[in-house]
Amino acid sequence: MSKATETAIQRHQPDFWKASLALFSGAFVTFANLYSTQPLLPLLAREFNISPAAASLSLSVATASLAMALLFTPGLSDRVGRKSIMVTALLLASVLGFVVTFVQHYSLLLIIRGLQGFALAGLASIAMTYVNEEFSQQCRGLAMGLYVSGTTVGGMSGRIITGSLTELYDWHLALQVLAGISLACSLIFAFALPVSKHFSPQSLSLKVMAKGFAHHLRHWPQLGRFLHGFLLMGGLVTLYNYVSFRLQEEPYQLTEAAIGWLFVIYLLGTFSSTWMGAKADKFGPRPVLLICILLMFIGLLLSTLDSLKVIITAMGIFTFGFFGAHSIVSSWVGQASNEYKAQASALYLLFYYAGSSLIGSVGGYFWSHWQWFGITGLVLTLVCASGLIALTSKH
Repeated sequence: MSKATETAIQRHQPDFWKASLALFSGAFVTFANLYSTQPLLPLLAREFNISPAAASLSLSVATASLAMALLFTPGLSDRVGRKSIMVTALLLASVLGFVVTFVQHYSLLLIIRGLQGFALAGLASIAMTYVNEEFSQQCRGLAMGLYVSGTTVGGMSGRIITGSLTELYDWHLALQVLAGISLACSLIFAFALPVSKHFSPQSLSLKVMAKGFAHHLRHWPQLGRFLHGFLLMGGLVTLYNYVSFRLQEEPYQLTEAAIGWLFVIYLLGTFSSTWMGAKADKFGPRPVLLICILLMFIGLLLSTLDSLKVIITAMGIFTFGFFGAHSIVSSWVGQASNEYKAQASALYLLFYYAGSSLIGSVGGYFWSHWQWFGITGLVLTLVCASGLIALTSKH
């Protein structure tokens, strides 16, 4: 048995649960803060007297800056260490969560949200690397599962906390409470995460990084997988951004709290990502991916109906299909990477969050001009384009 294997974190050791708790907490902070303003978009539009598209920028600038930072944070962590980067990122993002509640001008709010997104990349881009380096092969799957569950719970809880507290008090207090919870979770992360035992500092080579990015972008099947992330994530965020505007209008008139609770639907993603991933292992990624895309298509068509129950069901079907597709494509990217694996993962996440940022904001134009049919038309186009890529991709 090698020395690295002997010192790896094993499932029966206390360090396994300490590290898993830390990673869950870090994932919670990252995704709770990243999407915290999504249920508040109609309120921000009213309070700052801005358009729905401008209000959506409170989410888009955070995801865009996170996407850009993903190109640099993995290389930086290779040089200075995993834990130090992740701890600094979480603490900084939590502090910025407090700061954003005191701004008086929307432009300043966007600047701080951009900085917060940039900081949050420090965990999003490194956590998987830490798991692969520090955990034994026998328990990496469980450790990553707990981390992914933290991302789901964090994304859902951040929206519910801000939506519910905004209705009871105001959005400033709601985000301050979330920032306080995030700071507590960041401290848990800092004290519970074991120090890296298998990290070796490496020189930061921009030439090698650029070569790896170019290698994957020139490979059409891999580029197609990156485009899946761009198109499908753009569709998901657009749908959830503007369903809040729709459901606050007649005849629904839902409150911020009710819209926040709509994101409980995300729990379907916890199941579908695992279940569809297993089906892809059995039947191959392409046919299962096409089934997921078909589910998203069906969900979109149902969402055009007026019944609130049908709309919620439609959002659930779309969400189930999306997370299944995301699980399949992200795994496919890794399996198809024989070299420059880190750059492949970084590019997939870059396209993924770029879709969230760009299409999420463009959706505001469609909402302002054509309301919900404009949104469904836009997202249907994205889903069909993704389906076409899947149909024409190699096995």
